Amino acid sequence: MVVYINTDGTGVGFMGVGGSHSLEKFVNEVASEVKDPVQDVTLQKRIRSRLRISGNKDAERDDLRIYPLGSGSDYTAFIHHAGVPALNIGFGGESGGGSYHSIFDSYDHYKRFSDGDYIYGTTLAKVNGRLVLRLSEADILPFRFMNMAENIGTFIESNKKLAKTVAEKTKRRNRLLNEKAFTISANPKKTYLPPKRLDDVPEFDFTPLEAAHQRLKTSAMNYEKALSSMKKGSMSAEIKIQVNRLLKDVEQAMTREEGLPRRNWFRNMIYAPGFYTGYGVKTLPGIREGLEERKWDETHLFIGEVTKALDRASAKINAATDILKAE
Repeated sequence: MVVYINTDGTGVGFMGVGGSHSLEKFVNEVASEVKDPVQDVTLQKRIRSRLRISGNKDAERDDLRIYPLGSGSDYTAFIHHAGVPALNIGFGGESGGGSYHSIFDSYDHYKRFSDGDYIYGTTLAKVNGRLVLRLSEADILPFRFMNMAENIGTFIESNKKLAKTVAEKTKRRNRLLNEKAFTISANPKKTYLPPKRLDDVPEFDFTPLEAAHQRLKTSAMNYEKALSSMKKGSMSAEIKIQVNRLLKDVEQAMTREEGLPRRNWFRNMIYAPGFYTGYGVKTLPGIREGLEERKWDETHLFIGEVTKALDRASAKINAATDILKAE
């Protein structure tokens, strides 16, 4: 399998897209062509207008950012276990909710209270249809890795910031305990137990991970250059097969056979639903949840595991680039 495209609940309003960031540019290309059935502008332009109004810093980004996938639908097995790139697409924001998985989740309810004219359902079919057709007919699979690398960079920075925050909060609590601040400020007429002292937070070396991320960015850039220099129709069928086999394996290269701690079924090192957050996503979950749960050995381990995952992905991209350059 090359890509899994998922649609679950959908309604009326703005197109929402989550998924593998190697597909971010691809889905933006389609969103810039399909029109919103009410506003008569492209789906991408309508989303961008809302982001501008809300002051979202990504409003002027060339490609609108798609959200990372947690869980909650059939894409889970593909992206989180098998390492198959996935997209989850639907419309919402202007229709009611609350009927999902209930006795009211019916054709009649959808017609009366959601997309009664079926215009957004039809638009969703146009989006998914274009995606499937372009995937099936592409000489070279439409994975683009600059977007993927940029998003992974934001995940790394977010985890570095979390590590700093955890360390600062730990020092603050322990300092207040040393000063007996919790006891002094408590009402003496009430029973009050101060919080427990926290174990010190060690230093975490993100340097190897940052270096691997830089290598991934370089690999992605080199692939873009090699791809853009290819003349249409210049590749033999055998070359296309070789390149596409490498491209489809990039996401799988970022999985780990042993999976995540306490849930080895979840193998993707970049995204996972949180252990305690249900459907909610955690990015670089081995690192992030190690920090959140104060399991420092796991944090150290998964900084290394994510580093190796990025290097495996870079190796696949580099191999595809070398084939294109040699052609």
